Amino acid sequence: MTRPRRRPLHVGVRFLAYAALASLALMMIAPFLWMILTSLKTQEEAFRFPPTLLPDRPSLETYRQLFTLVPFGRYFVNTLLVTAATVAGQLFICSLAAYAFARLKFMGRDTIFLFYLATMMVPFQVTLIPLYLIVFQLGWVNTYWGLIAPGLSSAYGIFLMRQSFLTLPEELSDAARIDGASEWGIYGRIFLPMSGPILATLGVFAFLGTWTDLLWPLLIVRDQRIRTLELGLAYFHSSIPAFVQPNWPLMMAAAVVVMLPVIVVYVFTQRYFTEGIALSGVKG
Repeated sequence: MTRPRRRPLHVGVRFLAYAALASLALMMIAPFLWMILTSLKTQEEAFRFPPTLLPDRPSLETYRQLFTLVPFGRYFVNTLLVTAATVAGQLFICSLAAYAFARLKFMGRDTIFLFYLATMMVPFQVTLIPLYLIVFQLGWVNTYWGLIAPGLSSAYGIFLMRQSFLTLPEELSDAARIDGASEWGIYGRIFLPMSGPILATLGVFAFLGTWTDLLWPLLIVRDQRIRTLELGLAYFHSSIPAFVQPNWPLMMAAAVVVMLPVIVVYVFTQRYFTEGIALSGVKG
């Protein structure tokens, strides 16, 4: 039996769909491409009219100036430290709380979890002042602890991990208990190894949220030595008072430095990210 040939109409529709998707992808990439190319230009080329896409003589001089004129290297290390601590805290605390809500039976478990879900509907701006007062009373203003502590746990992370844990068969934990495993053993030796994709998803979410956060560091940081990249980028003009007009190549170089780790992390975890999103909604 011969297979029917595809009709030309179907081929044309598919071609138009691919062309539309490619055009949309190009529109999304164009600003980032312009930013990278501008960072390789000189100040004169950036203000040339009509504007040009490619630099005449690509140079990394703006990146050298970036780490010389302002302590951008220190900002990078600060952001890396705060982000790593926040991601590690969320992976541990959220997974631990999710295991309790998914597998342990205690009085008021579902009610407490509903309260956790209710906090997801409260905007961060509503809790900003109470959170600042708590950090202020603890003496953590203008410290690394003040930057890290509020992000060590999230209601969304607990919800995401709980949904994943609910998809694992109950027989696994029952068999482990029969063999004498403790709850810590079941959590660490069974549930965590089998939840790699969802842990990667939560890690990406925590990384993106912390790395690109501006509002909380802007409120809590006073000392230039503990500024993060986003905060340093916001203070960029005031840090270099000698500039009479915006130095667009230098600003674009700073934006590239801030954006590059986010792209790298997403590219290397994209497979786990999409798989974790799919797994988190299998069972409610």
